[in-house]
Amino acid sequence: MNNMDKRSVSRTQNLTLTAVVAALYAAITMMVAPIGFGPVQLRLSEGLNHLAAWNKRYVVALSLGVLIANLVSPMGWIDWVFGTLDTVIMTGLTYYLTRKIASPLLKIVISTVSVLTVGMAILAAEFTFAFAINAAGSFAPDHAGSIWANWLSYYVSLVPGEFVSLVVGGIVIYALSKFVDLSK
Repeated sequence: MNNMDKRSVSRTQNLTLTAVVAALYAAITMMVAPIGFGPVQLRLSEGLNHLAAWNKRYVVALSLGVLIANLVSPMGWIDWVFGTLDTVIMTGLTYYLTRKIASPLLKIVISTVSVLTVGMAILAAEFTFAFAINAAGSFAPDHAGSIWANWLSYYVSLVPGEFVSLVVGGIVIYALSKFVDLSK
């Protein structure tokens, strides 16, 4: 096989893996749609965020998957824009922080911390913003208070479901990494 053929196969493989992961993310989210949206959510597809620790193509794949899944979000355009940007930022950070780390377990721990801190902070800000502008489909915080109290309320309600999704996903991705080279 000459270099041109190898590059063509590599591009095709990248595009295929990106499409498969994006579709998988969207499909899993839509299967649990009633509990995959809102300030208290269990979006099991979030466990796929760990893939970004292996290859930057998964930053694109996960962001596309989030955009597709969020097309049915009750918050509409706010979730399309800010939910997708949140994923670009948190998975991009995960890739950046783990790109030179070999240990799959350490990659998953760093990914989990990145998503639970940066990702959930941005998502809590998205919910706070949506409620503050009285956007269609926005969710009221569990109390009346300042914007910071509302943000904290959303953040605290988001983290437990996200943590469960990341643990389940972490176990699956860790096991997968033992059989498949996720970096290729």
